[in-house]
Order: sequence, then structure tokens, then C-alpha cells
Amino acid sequence: MDRTERIAALNDQLRRDHSYGKVVITRGIQGLGHKAVLEVLAAVAAFSEFTPDNDPYAEHDCAVMNVGGQRIIWKIDTYDTDLNFASDDPANPAVTIRVLTIMLADEW
Repeated sequence: MDRTERIAALNDQLRRDHSYGKVVITRGIQGLGHKAVLEVLAAVAAFSEFTPDNDPYAEHDCAVMNVGGQRIIWKIDTYDTDLNFASDDPANPAVTIRVLTIMLADEW
């Protein structure tokens, strides 16, 4: 597995089971209610429609999607283990913490 494939796999793992990182939802997502939050989390976990247009670096780190009539944006950022700076090596989970942020598109 090359470096980009490893980054994509780790990003996919965070989206699917919240491993190797943290998941943050915005107030807008929270305001949709418990049931809608669960639907959004499930939709983000299931997302697989990556293309060169929406994933130009092939790292599976961002997408825009519709869930329950809401336009949702999710993105994954990679930080050092102190969450102070960008990770020196996003392919290495020993030196990287991923943060998945899920928001309404109008919160961007």
C-alpha cells in the first residue's frame, strides 16, 4: 500500500468507526436532533462516491453530500499528537490524530 492509499484507508477508518481520531459535529448538525445526527453519521460512514473531481488527492478527506434534505460537508484534518500543528506524516497513526468535522454546508 503506498502512502496515499494508507492515508485514504486511515481516513476511511475514522469515518466508519471513529478510530485514530476524533469526530466533531457543529451546532448546526446537533440542532437537527438526535435521530438526524445518527443519520448523518451513518451517511458519512457509508460514503464511497469518491471521484477525481471530489477527491483530487485520493485521500478520502472531504465530501459534500445530502442527508435528509440537508446539505452536509465533512472533512478530515490531520494533526500532530498534541493537536497543535499539522501532522508531519498523516500516513503514520503513531504521530497523527485525525479530526473529522461534520457541518451543515451553510456553516462553512
